[in-house]
Amino acid sequence: MNRMFRPGWPGNLLALAAGALTTLALAPFDIWPLAILSMALHYLGLRELTSKQAALRGWFYGFGLYAAGTSWIYVSIQTFGGAPPVLAALLILAFVAAVALFFSLPAWVWARWIRRSGSPLTDAAAFAALWIAQDAFRGWFLTGFPWLYQGYSQLEGPLGGFAPLGGIWLIGFILALDAALLANLPRLRVRRQGLAIALVLLAAPWSIAPMLKNHAWTTSKGEPLRVVAIQGNIEQELKWDQDQRNRQLQLYRDLTFASRPADLIIWPETAIPMLKDRAEAEGYLPMMGHFASGRDAALITGVPIRQPNERGEMRYYNGLTVVGKGQGEYRKQKLVPFGEYVPLQDLLRGLIAFFNLPMSDFARGEADQPLPEAKGYRIAPYICYEVVYPEFVATMAARSDLLLTISNDAWFGHSIGPLQHLQMARMRALEAGRWMIRATNNGVTALIDPFGRITEQVPAFQRAVLYGDVEPMQGLTPYLRWKSWPLALLCTVLLGWAIVRRKKEQAARV
Repeated sequence: MNRMFRPGWPGNLLALAAGALTTLALAPFDIWPLAILSMALHYLGLRELTSKQAALRGWFYGFGLYAAGTSWIYVSIQTFGGAPPVLAALLILAFVAAVALFFSLPAWVWARWIRRSGSPLTDAAAFAALWIAQDAFRGWFLTGFPWLYQGYSQLEGPLGGFAPLGGIWLIGFILALDAALLANLPRLRVRRQGLAIALVLLAAPWSIAPMLKNHAWTTSKGEPLRVVAIQGNIEQELKWDQDQRNRQLQLYRDLTFASRPADLIIWPETAIPMLKDRAEAEGYLPMMGHFASGRDAALITGVPIRQPNERGEMRYYNGLTVVGKGQGEYRKQKLVPFGEYVPLQDLLRGLIAFFNLPMSDFARGEADQPLPEAKGYRIAPYICYEVVYPEFVATMAARSDLLLTISNDAWFGHSIGPLQHLQMARMRALEAGRWMIRATNNGVTALIDPFGRITEQVPAFQRAVLYGDVEPMQGLTPYLRWKSWPLALLCTVLLGWAIVRRKKEQAARV
């Protein structure tokens, strides 16, 4: 078995398989122990390599992770982007090869500056700290791609109760630490004190977790609100067809008119396939606002927004607006590359249909937007991709009474992508200790309680209306109060200590 972790192709292929295992630990499979196994195999595979060899092995791990976990992007490029199958496959391979570098860099840093073969206990702690550093880096660099974090496996696993304490980051740290400690147990058997400490560190989180599982960090702020969420199930190829526009507007109008009375009426992302100012000028939004007010309800819908920026230039935003018994609008801040804006668009526009998708020239919304209000409560809104950013979500959630995410996951077809997306939304509700309404075009439309549990949902890929209740919440979880700063400080200390100790050991050998 040791041969599998040495330099060479057997070890690289094992790293590829280890990365792919993570997909099975996440939704919809939820075999959570595989997250620890994946990380342990990666740790073992880096223990005896030079920095260059480690960088290559890290790349193989990342390639396996993203090739298996984001294969659904092929649907967007080929089915809806119009790329030929071979070209779509090549684009996916290029994308996966590029994002795999997120694991190549920390593997190089690990082998070059941090790893200490003679100190398995501190080595494991430093590995966990570096793992969280790379998780944070890939969620930030070039707007970030915070997908496939191993910590999401614990939404259905025993450690989920740590999410309100330190978010997905704390769970990831515990998993990485446990993986490295388990891998180091054979070395620690000859060090009684080190073995005892390792066993305590291994056992403590799993012993504490059950006590945190159902602990309520926030409290109700008012009476439950009745919710109606409309899932229109509009085919993606018809979404921006001007000949279909009126049919879509009539669909959402009629489903809403026929729905039961509610406090909040929610439509998904870009449910109104026209600019907000046009929907107002043509009377559609005023009509729906009048209907909502008549029911003493607030209607929140996704709609593109056009307005000038500070230089007087007209810009377009993916947004949402509130009418009826509420007010405010929101312009999306975290945009999806190629779907909502095209990097290097002067070079890529027109090459293939994928680089010229409808509504792919959105601008980024301002960071300091006031929260929309509905029925007297502050709503923290997240449009589609935004809900996958833990710190971004936490910043607005701390000012809110209720969370809302609207999305159109039709881009991903019947793949695992929408189910991964739902899992991340559930984790955000758990981290914030707040109810979340999730309204989508074709699924999964659901209500999520402050413990990350789905209380109501309607089937995907069907036209449906969801009914249920949510409660406005008050108070802050420890994660909303401090975000990742305590863990970031701990990781900085651990990494700094490991680097200093390694330099001293190298100097002593010289």
